[in-house]
Amino acid sequence: MPISSYFQGERCQLRIDGPLTIYEANESKAHLLQELGLAREMEVDLAGVSEFDTAGVQLLLLLKREAARHGKAIGFHGHSRAVLQVIDLYNMAGVFGDPLVLSDGERP
Repeated sequence: MPISSYFQGERCQLRIDGPLTIYEANESKAHLLQELGLAREMEVDLAGVSEFDTAGVQLLLLLKREAARHGKAIGFHGHSRAVLQVIDLYNMAGVFGDPLVLSDGERP
């Protein structure tokens, strides 16, 4: 699963493409935490996430927790349908506190 990042100073724009499931969790966790460690603030683009499961939710929650623990800002945007379905299933929209907008600009 490709994770690409672009830094502007201490701001990281990160994009996740492909599945974010239990099968990618270990590798993804290390990469995501490494990028968060380098940034003061991070924007995570979820438009390219093709599969998403409980492990994916746990990774996003871990990122939010670690960002808060270190006083860093983090936001998620461009939620793919796969991400929105799982967030809706677990009623987690309020936890992420981000506007849930599909990658095509539509609301779910």
